[in-house]
Amino acid sequence: MSYTVLQHYWWAIISILGSVLAFLMFVQGGQTLIYTLGKTEDERTIIVNSLGRKWEFTFTTLVTFGGAFFASFPLFYSTSFGGAYWVWLAILFCFIIQAISYEFRSKPNNVFGHKTYEVFLFINGALGTFLIGTAIGTFFNGSQFSVNFANISNTGNPVISRWEVHSRGLEAALNIHNLSLGITVFFLARILGLLYFMNNIENEPVLVRARKQLLSNFIPFLAVFLFFVAWLLLKHGYGYHPETKVVSLVKYKYLHNFIEMPLVGLLFLAGTLLVLYGIIKSLLASYTKGIWFSGIGTVLVVFSLFAVAGYNHTAYYPSDFDLQSSLTIENSSSSRYTLTIMSYVSLLVPFVIAYIFYAWKSINDKKINLDEIKEESHVY
Repeated sequence: MSYTVLQHYWWAIISILGSVLAFLMFVQGGQTLIYTLGKTEDERTIIVNSLGRKWEFTFTTLVTFGGAFFASFPLFYSTSFGGAYWVWLAILFCFIIQAISYEFRSKPNNVFGHKTYEVFLFINGALGTFLIGTAIGTFFNGSQFSVNFANISNTGNPVISRWEVHSRGLEAALNIHNLSLGITVFFLARILGLLYFMNNIENEPVLVRARKQLLSNFIPFLAVFLFFVAWLLLKHGYGYHPETKVVSLVKYKYLHNFIEMPLVGLLFLAGTLLVLYGIIKSLLASYTKGIWFSGIGTVLVVFSLFAVAGYNHTAYYPSDFDLQSSLTIENSSSSRYTLTIMSYVSLLVPFVIAYIFYAWKSINDKKINLDEIKEESHVY
């Protein structure tokens, strides 16, 4: 494959991993509902154990997503993770306390009690989803950094990229479009969590409350999602000339990307309809398989957003400080040799997906209930 094809191939891999991660964040969304749905200790234990059997899928996908981004587009990794580190440290902290909570919530002689770790799980669910959504929003709205490749020869300070504001990424929360995506991801994760509970839990009081909560989360989600999409289609985007590589603001750039890449536009539309179908059918009937329609829809929508952010000569990580410092899949990728070797490794991805599917099916062989938990040797 040519170098250009390899770069596009690896952006597709990143997009797939990011979209699967968005779906798997139903675990985080479910964690914010522990006390909303669970009114007794037994009900909360059922909810935590339902999520506990899946949390490692999300954690592993997040690590894989970050590792793949680092290996394929290292300049993004060094620019964002090295500059906007307060945001990424906050996200890392959220996922550390999640792992601790599932490990120690039901340990013997737990001096902190269940509630402390349940609060940690709520923090991970609320703050983790919001911060990840806000960080991804910068793919469309830009950040304050500069890149100077000439600095690599500076033996005293060979730093290519610099963050130009002291807030170190926290300034992303001041952009209303970034915030709208963060809030969208937060409510979407909660909705997916509710649909997952309907599919996985056998406890009538919890299911009744879940169905009621589905509507109260769907309304704000739909409003904020439509706001984000409308703003995205109408805003200026960051395009670059295919020959000169000069970056400039382009009117309706993301709208043009959807139109000029019709397959991506169709995937986005199909994904949106699938998300809505899974939610609405679960609201109107005693339907328990909405998680699969809305989950697949989530994967398609997020994949499409990554595609319009990076393809069609678009700067996927734009710089508001200096437009020409913006990162593209061409100027921020690893070498052709590295991408080629990694491409051979990526052939294992279908086997990994097959294993995840098998493990998921084995774990979800039957719905979880209190009797099963009492018989289980390992309880979260």
